[in-house]
Amino acid sequence: MIIYGTALLAVCHLLGIFLGDLLGTLIGAKTNVGGVGIAMILLICARLWMHKRGWMPQATEMGVGFWGAMYIPVVVAMAAQQNVVTALRGGPVAVLAALGSVVVCACVIALINRGEKPADDPLPPQAATIA
Repeated sequence: MIIYGTALLAVCHLLGIFLGDLLGTLIGAKTNVGGVGIAMILLICARLWMHKRGWMPQATEMGVGFWGAMYIPVVVAMAAQQNVVTALRGGPVAVLAALGSVVVCACVIALINRGEKPADDPLPPQAATIA
């Protein structure tokens, strides 16, 4: 059933939040460190483990796939909003660092795209005109 996929996501989320809080405590930060990322990794591992053993029916797989697809964009948007608010409160250095990282990423992507060779056309010119 699809609800089992949702239950698996909930268990992984709760375990990920717990482990993120534990990791934050161990490194001395008073916050959750990577709990959502840990939850997603747990969900992927649990899905693969269950699928390998034949414990993942098609309907459950659909539930995991649906929530996996919905969960990641929502969490990324929440984290991005939280980081922007923190950066704006942190002062100009945080804002400049954020803008600098965006510029550096854009430049690296542009360099990668310029260095990439175009794919060869799989059909010779004669075959392209015949088809």
